[in-house]
Amino acid sequence: MLDKDKLTYESGKAIIIENGIITNIDDNDALIQEYIPTFKKGMVEVNGIGVIDANGNALTPGFVDSHTHLVWSGDRTNELSLRQQGMTYSEISIIGGGINKTVQKTRSTKFDLLVNKTLIRSKIAIAHGTTTLEAKSGYGLSKKSEIESLKAIRSVSKNSPCNIFSTWLGAHDFPSELSRSDYLDQLINEQLPTVASKNLAKWVDVFCEPGWYNLEETEMIINESSKLGLKSRLHVDEFVDSGGLKLAADLGSVSGDHVAYSNDDSRDYASKAGTMQTFLPGTPYVLGKEISLPIAKCIDENWNFSIASDFNPNCPSLSLPFVGSLLSHRLNIDPIVSLIAVTRNPATTIYENNIRGNIKIGSPADINILWSSYIDGWCQTPGINPISKTIINGIVENSNNTI
Repeated sequence: MLDKDKLTYESGKAIIIENGIITNIDDNDALIQEYIPTFKKGMVEVNGIGVIDANGNALTPGFVDSHTHLVWSGDRTNELSLRQQGMTYSEISIIGGGINKTVQKTRSTKFDLLVNKTLIRSKIAIAHGTTTLEAKSGYGLSKKSEIESLKAIRSVSKNSPCNIFSTWLGAHDFPSELSRSDYLDQLINEQLPTVASKNLAKWVDVFCEPGWYNLEETEMIINESSKLGLKSRLHVDEFVDSGGLKLAADLGSVSGDHVAYSNDDSRDYASKAGTMQTFLPGTPYVLGKEISLPIAKCIDENWNFSIASDFNPNCPSLSLPFVGSLLSHRLNIDPIVSLIAVTRNPATTIYENNIRGNIKIGSPADINILWSSYIDGWCQTPGINPISKTIINGIVENSNNTI
């Protein structure tokens, strides 16, 4: 992840895109002479060929946000003051805040409004350079509401240029109206079969953490979902090392997310097993905690990892450049490493053939044009969007005028 010479093209290149696919990358002047010899600066079309001028600025692959809670309703901004008073995540949940507060608001939101909220969020993500994202349910905690959330994601995926993939997270918490055993029974015997039969999700997820779903419950849910043909990606080791990352690797999950407290043996085991560690630095940031993620050690040990936004009611940011800034400005991580962690690496957990998350011949043209001529500039403007244009499947889907 540190070999910048191998990971980047030299300046002065041009890209040919045909039917949304990159078909050639070569010297700029040579490709102009071959395809548009009459081109003059400022022209946007030559003999029916569209021209996008990057003005000498750097290009990156489209960003891949592999962990978002895109579907929910409500407002929990009051919880900051509770945390400042010393209350923990669990204590806030006990007094009616946390996940269950969002659940009540989400359940009472009409479907069309839920779709509209989610669609707006997808547009915000695109504006910040995201071209692929994973979107979880998890704020319904009932068969009806979880299914509606997944249907909302499906509706948005059909109406957004962003490549959106859904994850069922019915096992996010336990609803107040059911016992633990009754809800587990509903998850196994009602929610999961419906999700699978209606093809509503690509993955299942479980909030595997002491106080929520334990290792045995998590394993049971994932094993049952596997029987239905559903793959998994898990929330693990956010607050303590409970062995969640090792379990994710044992279960063949494509990723173990949060992983703030996983032990080194589990990290090595997961990397060798092909389970991606996905760090979510925005979460400790908004919770007022130290961002003490062992990313430098992952680089030293050659352990695969990604980073993602963890967009949710407590962490309402869809800006992957901001997440990259946290790594570069707080953890002293090279910007090229952070870029790989939001492009190539997370793409491997979403696309089986890894066709996105890179800029190469044969790949779909998901590309960001920066405002900077330096690729490092992608994550160094935390208060300003570094993206000039976002291209998805060869089409300019967003242009920003921020600098």
